[in-house]
Amino acid sequence: MAVYKQRDERAKGLHDEQVDVFYGCTLCQAFAPTSACVVAPDRPSLCGAITWFDGRAAAKVDPEGPQFPIEKGTAIDAVTGEYAAVNEMAAKRSGGEYSTMKLYTFFDAPHTSCGCFETIGFYMPEVDGIGIADRDFKGATPNGLPFSTMAGQTGGGKQVVGFLGMGILYYFSPKFLQADGGWRRIVWMSKNLKERVKAGIPEEMYSKIATEDDAKDIPSLRAFLIKVGHPVVDGVERPVDNKKVTEGWKFEEVGDEEKQKLIAFLEGNGGEFSLDDVHNKLGWSETQLNQVVEVLQNEGVL
Repeated sequence: MAVYKQRDERAKGLHDEQVDVFYGCTLCQAFAPTSACVVAPDRPSLCGAITWFDGRAAAKVDPEGPQFPIEKGTAIDAVTGEYAAVNEMAAKRSGGEYSTMKLYTFFDAPHTSCGCFETIGFYMPEVDGIGIADRDFKGATPNGLPFSTMAGQTGGGKQVVGFLGMGILYYFSPKFLQADGGWRRIVWMSKNLKERVKAGIPEEMYSKIATEDDAKDIPSLRAFLIKVGHPVVDGVERPVDNKKVTEGWKFEEVGDEEKQKLIAFLEGNGGEFSLDDVHNKLGWSETQLNQVVEVLQNEGVL
């Protein structure tokens, strides 16, 4: 823990906008041939061993070694972290396997995942949120998979939408998954990891992120997120530019069960209710409520 704190303090004052060079690393290509790691001030390595400062020092000591400079240039998209130079590096170092690699997104051409990453993020479409587990977590996550299974299908230098290897220092970055909503998109973390990176989690989000003590499967996770009022329930607005990146939970189809449930709810409340009532008594998002209301209105019931 002391080592991470020291390294975090060293990098805290430096951000991507303040440098002209990122650093690449291919140390993992011995077992992950298409892995092409990019180390930036706001995105340390997946393995946790290399910060931007480490990459700079190594590249100077051994110019022909596995760490090398990447002239940053102008961003194609600063929010997702897409740079022409990074794309060119990825295409070259991956043997043409990938032509685009974005640094701050989970979903659109994400960073490659080597295999020695410290943690893994996984998307759960049932709640439209992201969970994270560390290597020391031995149980099953809410999606039913343990760390080892997800790491096996994500590692090896793959670029897998919906799964992403990440280093622990990345959780202290102001650009942490910023294109996807950052911490507002995180719904579950293994307990020890959550405590370990507590200083990097916004105060207003800490209690809204479940652990294995709160949720062991999707139904219990949904119930927890409703109870705490997590942003994914009604839609996530990302802090970087206040753009809404999710619309909130939706029904794939409104059936008789949902219609009867709402009618009974309205009758029981005399037509007077708050959004908290919808969350707590129906277990629905505002979007789901509006879906059912629209169907009932079209049917002439409301």
